[in-house]
Formats: sequence, C-alpha cells, structure tokens
Amino acid sequence: MEQAIIAGGCFWCTEAVFRDVVGVSEVESGYIGGTKANPTYKEVCTGTTGHAEGIRVTFDPDTVSLPEIYDVFLGTHDPTQLNRQGNDVGTQYRSAIFPLDAEQREEAEAAIGRWNAENGKMAVTTIEGFDGEQQVAEWYPAEDYHQEYWEGEGRRNPYCLATIPPKLMKLRKSFQNKVKA
Repeated sequence: MEQAIIAGGCFWCTEAVFRDVVGVSEVESGYIGGTKANPTYKEVCTGTTGHAEGIRVTFDPDTVSLPEIYDVFLGTHDPTQLNRQGNDVGTQYRSAIFPLDAEQREEAEAAIGRWNAENGKMAVTTIEGFDGEQQVAEWYPAEDYHQEYWEGEGRRNPYCLATIPPKLMKLRKSFQNKVKA
C-alpha cells in the first residue's frame, strides 16, 4: 500500500470522491502545510495557521496508480481557482499536492502538466512540503467528526448536498474505470 496527500478545497468533498475510487482502502481528512502544531478545525478555518484542509489517501498501486490518483484529484475539483473552491475561500482551501518523496513530486509535476495540456488552462495547484530530500510538512488528522463525513452527517448537510454530488458525477463520468462498484 502507498499513500498520497492532496488538498482540493473542503476535505469533506475530496474525501467523498476518493472513498469511491477503486484501490483506495482508506481516506483520512486532516491538516497539512501550516506552521501551528496540532491545529484544530476552528483554527484552520481562520486561515491564519497556513494549513490546508487535505486528505491522506491509502491505495493499492497495483489497482490504481499514483498518476491516476493525481489525475482523479485534478479532474474532480477546479485546480484553476486560487485559494478557493466555490464558496470556500481562503488558503486553507487551496489546491495542493504534498508529495512524500522525489518520485511523488515528479508524478505531481507530470499530472499538473497533463491537466494543463488537456484543458488548455493553467492549474494553480501547488506542490508543497517536500524539500527535495524529505517530507517537511507535518500531517495532522482532523477531529473524529470530520472522518467519513459524507457517509454520516454530510448527507443531511445542505452544503455537502450541493457540493459533493457534482464531484461524484465528475468522477463517474471522467474516470468510469476507477469507480468502485
């Protein structure tokens, strides 16, 4: 199993998408890329900690490759919006990839290049947290009530009901062979 860390706006939305991807065994919502140790949701929401709402995806590379993980990520949110996704505004909602090693960094650069070429636009997705030798951005799991949010509380949350189904439709339309049955 391998892991990848990505941030594409609200982690509830990104988590819901990746829970439906074949080969993904676990998705954990959390915070990454900031300066405060052990931040809380309330602190991250202020935009002052520097963290992004992200997800850590655990996947089987024999079923879904890292390039496919990155392609699904870029294809199911708007990587052209700087520090926002829809109504969520602030650096905590930035589009970012946090590679864990040099190979993941190369794959992230290639994925962004593919997306730009295929869409005729420029993604503002950043590649953060890897200094060329090691991962330097600390991962902090979000509070328990954020985990598997769409499967529980999210299906009663008007924000989630308006935001998540269109992302799941993008997944099913653009990545049909990567959706769990």
